[in-house]
Amino acid sequence: MSIATGDAVVVAEGVHKRFGNTQALAGLDLTVPRGTVYGLLGPNGAGKSTTVRVLATLTRPDRGKVTVAGHDVVREPAAVRAKIGLAGQHAALDEQLTGRENLRIFGRLFRLGSARAKARADELLERFDLAHAGDRLVRTYSGGMRRRLDLISSLIVSPTVLFLDEPTTGLDPRSRNEIWATVRELVDEGTTVLLTTQYLDEADQLAQNIAVIDHGKVIASGTPHQLKARIGGRLDVVVADRAELPHAARALGALTGANAEPDVDAERAWVSVPVGTDDVTLPDVVRHLDQAGVKVVDVGLRKPTLDEVFLTLTGTSGSEKEETR
Repeated sequence: MSIATGDAVVVAEGVHKRFGNTQALAGLDLTVPRGTVYGLLGPNGAGKSTTVRVLATLTRPDRGKVTVAGHDVVREPAAVRAKIGLAGQHAALDEQLTGRENLRIFGRLFRLGSARAKARADELLERFDLAHAGDRLVRTYSGGMRRRLDLISSLIVSPTVLFLDEPTTGLDPRSRNEIWATVRELVDEGTTVLLTTQYLDEADQLAQNIAVIDHGKVIASGTPHQLKARIGGRLDVVVADRAELPHAARALGALTGANAEPDVDAERAWVSVPVGTDDVTLPDVVRHLDQAGVKVVDVGLRKPTLDEVFLTLTGTSGSEKEETR
């Protein structure tokens, strides 16, 4: 999907980065629309974390051009840092301090001044339902509370762009849902979020646009629906009489225009054919089989998941490589 550069808050063009013998980024192109969640997916070692580090001015690219919120990350790093927030894979908190003290320190580091830093810490704790734990030592927090505190620490200066690098790794479902709710709230208020994640359902839930990165470059991008449409789904039918399986297979092939041979399981009286995500509807299938004289016990249209898209595009489960940077 093409996004007009004028509508984008993050633009990367032909970005390269090498660490010794490792080519982390190899001509990465990325355009992130303003006021959305943009998901960055890829196997371990694909270059996701390096991309975030370049965008956040923590790593200087070898070649290419990158702008964030209208500022060049190489020529204007200070201006970029004034516009962004970053929550990395590991919480950047002092466990020997309270949650409130951690936020006040971040405020002072951003030069808010003592009074403003205190006020901002109180405001964020209240807004994100951590006020009750604000005066407890962070080492007593649950994993979800620590992650939420780390996330809101990146909001001290109300960033235009927020980079979230695998923000829910290791969290239980309830804590993940709390982080998701926080992200949605921020986007509703106009913040642009770039999200890297290993959880494909997380990207499906949150991201309006997704880029799949592998070997240091984007290999596919679009909305979740557009990416799923690239690989299509499956139409599964269980017939009443196993003898009707050949008739069912021919009828389904004619209906869907499937080029691939249907999968047939005689023991289960089951036949399956590939379909495009918008090619047919279940009422169409039932009517067509009825006209062909095939009695149906069950019929289902299984749409692809992002997991299937990921595996099809990258050829890996994401656990076969190791991120080095």
